[in-house]
Amino acid sequence: MMMVRAVGQCRWGTIQSSLFALSSVTSSTTAATGVKTYLLDLQARIVAALENIDGTRFITDTWQRPEGGGGISRLIEEGNVFERGGVGFSHVAGKNLPPSAAANRPEIAGRGWEAMGVSLVLHPRNPYAPTVHMNVRFFNAVAEGQEPVWWFGGGMDLTPYYGFEEDARHFHRTCRDALAPYGSDLHPRFKQWCDDYFYLKHRKEPRGIGGIFFDDHNEAGFDSSFAMMKSVGDHFLDAYLPILEQRKDAAYGERERDFQAYRRGRYVEFNLVLDRGTLFGLQSGGRTESILMSLPPVVKWRYNWQPETGTPEAALYSDFLVHRDWLV
Repeated sequence: MMMVRAVGQCRWGTIQSSLFALSSVTSSTTAATGVKTYLLDLQARIVAALENIDGTRFITDTWQRPEGGGGISRLIEEGNVFERGGVGFSHVAGKNLPPSAAANRPEIAGRGWEAMGVSLVLHPRNPYAPTVHMNVRFFNAVAEGQEPVWWFGGGMDLTPYYGFEEDARHFHRTCRDALAPYGSDLHPRFKQWCDDYFYLKHRKEPRGIGGIFFDDHNEAGFDSSFAMMKSVGDHFLDAYLPILEQRKDAAYGERERDFQAYRRGRYVEFNLVLDRGTLFGLQSGGRTESILMSLPPVVKWRYNWQPETGTPEAALYSDFLVHRDWLV
């Protein structure tokens, strides 16, 4: 889900504190219009590619938020490949930052704010095809007479139920390639950030095999930061589709479906207990149906279940749900 965290204040050329019209989804500046145009195009491109694979059309649900802004939710349920999947665009605004956004920067509490982004989660039916999450976003906090506080964020991460080393290596290589033009230090930083963020502290285990995650990114200036975010968004299909094509038609039985449902429980726990984006969306009066469309349709919990030694299910824990360098 789209998430924000307030840090770092930067000058953005001649853009004033009235950068955004808070009562409207339409920005009054060329820069913000460019971000929005990119995000809408990214949503359309991703949905078109997924429809081509699944053979089923995504439904389109356009919504408005009373306090300001709205979005376009694109959703598939009970498709040929995807049991459930959502690709959402949102552009929302408010007069006061919610507590989750201002917790680390109390000095910007009470500012007007605006956030836009594309967020997706895909849950294939086949247990051998991994769940995937991707998000790219832009946030701006404004107050009359003060410099805007803005940043970009995003990333992607993979959550397999049955692990394949070639899939993990491909996904992480593509994440590295997305960041490479913008500095050799970014991939190690953002991979570590992803490992740390998508970690279930109460379970003491990673949610999946990671990927990249970044937030509060403005250190390179607007143009370079925007270009880097776009590169992450543009590399998503390259990262995920080859894996999906390889795994979506693999034979499976009730055992694999049962384990998939059990592991999906970890996904639900993370999103509802730990995810800052879910918290931000609910605290800011976002649309609940769109915020929670990331949750899987079928899920199970068991008391103190442990996989049998030597099984593929046990290998997920020992070989994949560990923090490791997948590029070596």
